[in-house]
Amino acid sequence: QVQLAESGGGLVQAGGSLELSCTASGFMFRIYTMGWYRQVSGRQRELVADINSGGATNYADSVKGRFTISRDNAKNTVILQMNNLKPEDTAVYYCGAQRFANYWGQGTQVTVSS
Repeated sequence: QVQLAESGGGLVQAGGSLELSCTASGFMFRIYTMGWYRQVSGRQRELVADINSGGATNYADSVKGRFTISRDNAKNTVILQMNNLKPEDTAVYYCGAQRFANYWGQGTQVTVSS
């Protein structure tokens, strides 16, 4: 059974930091591209950052220089370190896996107060 379990969301003041963690099971984690996405109510889910099986990363322009994605294939974990958070980063953040199929976590709320 595929599972993606996110943790680390919460409430933080603008300028603060949060670390999101996603632990995966039930599929061959190391060959999947892993990503973090976010969604605001009424808007489409958007890519925040992803990291492929080779470790290459990709970031949305809005988070470049502030967020860092990393993965640990030994622990089936992908991390999103978020620094200098802004109110516009407020959203539900989802962990996603893409290769032969698309898998999603249930999401974790991140709220940044001004």
